[in-house]
Amino acid sequence: MKIAILSRNPNLYSTRRLVEAGEKLGHEVDVIDTMHCYMDITSNSPSVRYDGKPLPKYDAVIPRIGASVTFYGTAVVRQFEMMGTYSINESVAISRSRDKLRSLQLMSRKGLGLPKTGFAHHPDKIGDLLKNVGGAPVVIKLLEGTQGIGVVLAESNKTAESIIEAFMGLKANILVQEYIKEAGGADIRCLVVGGKVIAAMKRQGAEGEFRSNLHRGGTASLVKLSPEERRTAVEAAKVMGLNMCGVDILRSNNGPLIMEVNSSPGLEGIESATNKDVAAMIINHIEKSAISGNTKTKGRG
Repeated sequence: MKIAILSRNPNLYSTRRLVEAGEKLGHEVDVIDTMHCYMDITSNSPSVRYDGKPLPKYDAVIPRIGASVTFYGTAVVRQFEMMGTYSINESVAISRSRDKLRSLQLMSRKGLGLPKTGFAHHPDKIGDLLKNVGGAPVVIKLLEGTQGIGVVLAESNKTAESIIEAFMGLKANILVQEYIKEAGGADIRCLVVGGKVIAAMKRQGAEGEFRSNLHRGGTASLVKLSPEERRTAVEAAKVMGLNMCGVDILRSNNGPLIMEVNSSPGLEGIESATNKDVAAMIINHIEKSAISGNTKTKGRG
């Protein structure tokens, strides 16, 4: 097969591993800078151009699109879909997962476990907003934040009110969530591919740090999932419409709670922690699924 990886940096660990795995399994793999693609939007003849010429027909694309380029990146993925190319994650599903508020609303509708979450626009509703999530301590999150950036723990209602007012003063969209103390600054990253959890790791935040992101000094280790945690991760991926994703779960006294669903999960931490060839498993899924036009939306939406 001919596989394209949409990535801005061919030297990133995840991109390199996907190239290695694809080539090892006998496929032709190209890395294409998403932001250097440009689209020829012609009736009944869509194409993607790159470096001054049209790209060849690919059997599959693997989007590795950063949050900051979601709008343009998903437009490129949609163009490939319109050309009949199979995308492991469809453009609509990527856009859905990048909207944290929408993601939570969709998962809430399906009855999946979530931390109590509030969202409001006017500062005069802050007191009631905090009350509805159980009061301080609370976690305040920027909707556009990634890798733990824009996530703040407020220990008291007074502190929470000040932080929320500051964010609102900057016209920033924020979520307020209950703090799950019993999680102990740790979460579980489940990597779901093709409707199955293929690998899982526990991420523990650095001492004195409630955020468990590896980019913030957290550590990763192998973890055994409960059947309920496994079902929760698989159902979250299904609700988002993602064939490949990282589902971040907190262990709480009320069972597994979903923190986030990541449509472009990094592979380095989870391959190191589990000693599994996750990249090869992703390519294996593409081998079974990459049929021309095999996307739900066919580039619509």
